[in-house]
Amino acid sequence: MEFAEVISGRRSVRHFNPRVPVSDGEVRALLHAAVSAPTAGNIQPWRFYVVRSPEARERLAAAVGQKWASAAPVVIVVCVDPRPCAARYGARGEQLYAIQDTAAAVQTLLLAAVDRGLASCWVGAFDESAVREAIGAPRPITPVAVLPVGRSAESAAKPTRRPLEEVTTWL
Repeated sequence: MEFAEVISGRRSVRHFNPRVPVSDGEVRALLHAAVSAPTAGNIQPWRFYVVRSPEARERLAAAVGQKWASAAPVVIVVCVDPRPCAARYGARGEQLYAIQDTAAAVQTLLLAAVDRGLASCWVGAFDESAVREAIGAPRPITPVAVLPVGRSAESAAKPTRRPLEEVTTWL
């Protein structure tokens, strides 16, 4: 698939075909893509929790408050360990670079999913403590995004975007 097609084809999908699995190889390909994202000082503060079992997906969906997420055959929780960024860059590293790095990994994973015929949705509205508990992540590992991944069972329309003139300043 051409890169422009990947970008224009990305959608936030909330309905998955639970009968079509996502292989371990496909998950590994997504994770390999994610870890190729840019990272301040090559610190790579991201941590990935791959949630496969139906029980664990149900527990996670309950923690997120998004029941639909359990229908995806796999859910990847992208977390950050802010300590190495803080050690190298201080407060800015902990509060900004660590999050930027992790967000770049999430976006790269989402685009890799589209390229492989998979669908996902970036879920960021959740109770951090509940998600941390659901996946068994120790502090200070912090969940940043929950990504249900599977084959789409819907035809998601292209979302509207604000005009460039509205969001761009040329200097």
